[in-house]
Amino acid sequence: MGLLALAACAGSQSNNGTPAVLNGQSPTGYIDMSEIQAAYIGSGTGGTGTLQFGGKTYPFRVDGVGIGGIGFSSVEASGEVYNLLDLRQFPGTYAQGRYGFALGNVSGGDLWLKNENGVVLHLVAKRTGLMLSLGADAIMITLT
Repeated sequence: MGLLALAACAGSQSNNGTPAVLNGQSPTGYIDMSEIQAAYIGSGTGGTGTLQFGGKTYPFRVDGVGIGGIGFSSVEASGEVYNLLDLRQFPGTYAQGRYGFALGNVSGGDLWLKNENGVVLHLVAKRTGLMLSLGADAIMITLT
């Protein structure tokens, strides 16, 4: 079901790459996170981050599993949060569609995630390591 939510989020995009359902919306928060990814057909991830929402900063933990990819990388990501009206909407399982690569210090990638509460994260990621990732993941975000 989470992957269907992601398809709805990313299926129709505007010219600037934003999902059409978010066009014209302002972010309701901002996010920074650090993550370690390892993949060999299947993938695993773990990390921490902070959410800036309502004038406060909230720490969180990220755990997940996925399919597709090979290699090992660390990821530093930051971006905007959309559709977050109440802090209780933030934790949960996010579906992730990803594309990107990492080779040493050169990386690229853009992440759109959506949870069961309709919260959307747009992250720009900088990866280091040796990683080719194509596929989908489910990640769990828990406030700490």
